[in-house]
Amino acid sequence: MSEINPIVEKIQQRFSEYFVSWSDYRGDLSVQVKKDGFHALCQYLHDDPEMDFDYIVHVSSVDYLGQKERFEVVYEFYSIRKRRRIRVKARVAEEDCSIDSVTDLWKGADFMEREVFDMMGIRFLHHPNLTRILLPDEYNEGYPLRKDFPMRGRGWRDTFEFMQKPSNQ
Repeated sequence: MSEINPIVEKIQQRFSEYFVSWSDYRGDLSVQVKKDGFHALCQYLHDDPEMDFDYIVHVSSVDYLGQKERFEVVYEFYSIRKRRRIRVKARVAEEDCSIDSVTDLWKGADFMEREVFDMMGIRFLHHPNLTRILLPDEYNEGYPLRKDFPMRGRGWRDTFEFMQKPSNQ
């Protein structure tokens, strides 16, 4: 990281108490902040005319099993007018597995946050409809994309044995 990106410089100045780190590899800009300042930073990126990140590209998460702040929530935003992108990351602990939703800023975050909730168990505070989107409503066997979820899933043996029975019996 030789010279500081102008966007990062503005973020560092404005959100110094929440700023953790940044990287810029071949134009792929990433900023990591503490979860307490996450929504305020997102609002700044969305509302400030200099930033103008008007489009949400993706929401995902990473499981760092064994670390204190086990989960990382990753948002990617794009500025259509300025033709640039930024990735914003924040870590959350398993004991308080939640972060503020950005559906009030980007309506497109709705389904993406619900998918992360459904598959990883991260709660998005103030989300208007944080319900399952992929798994059945009655599913309560854990979160399939967490690293400590059994590789063959739960209930796999029963399903597999049923599938292996000859059809003439």
